[in-house]
Amino acid sequence: MADAEQGSSTRPYLIRALHDWCTDNGYTPYIAVHVDHRVQVPHEYVKNNEIVLNIGFEATSGLQLGNEFIEFKARFGGVARDIVVPVDHVVAIYARENGQGMAFPMPAEQGTATPPAAAGPDANARGLRLAHTESAAEPAADAPAPRTGWADETPPEPTPPGGGKPALKRIK
Repeated sequence: MADAEQGSSTRPYLIRALHDWCTDNGYTPYIAVHVDHRVQVPHEYVKNNEIVLNIGFEATSGLQLGNEFIEFKARFGGVARDIVVPVDHVVAIYARENGQGMAFPMPAEQGTATPPAAAGPDANARGLRLAHTESAAEPAADAPAPRTGWADETPPEPTPPGGGKPALKRIK
C-alpha cells in the first residue's frame, strides 16, 4: 500500500507543464532520455545511452504526453519513425533557446526502489550529463547548448572547490 500512499509520480505532470510553457512562449521543448531496452528510438542517434529529442509540435506527429509513456512519430534523416519513451526515462526537459527547464533523476534499475520524482539544481553534481545529439525532425545540432551545465557534448571540467556551481534556472 506504500504506492497508494505516495500517489502517482509528478514527473509526467511536470513534463507536460514545461512542454506547455515552452510552447506558449515560442520555445522549442527538448527532452533528454536515458536509453535502454524499454525505449523505442532510432539507436543510431543514441550516444552514451542518451538521446535528446525535439518534442515540439512542428517536429512531431501525434504527440501524446501520457502518465506512463511519451509517444509520437518523428522524421530522422527523412524517415518517419515511431518513438516510445517511458516517462521515467526522461532525465530532463528544457527549452532549446535558453536552456530553462528541469532535470530528473536517472531511472532506477528494474527491481530497485524508484528515485524521487524531481531533482534539484544539484543534478549535475550527481553526474547527470546529457549528450546533445541530432534527433527528431529538426536536428538539434544547430541549437545553442543550454546554460544549465547538463547538456554539453563533452563532460565539463571539474570545478575547483569554492568555484562556480552549475545550476538549473527555476521557472516561476
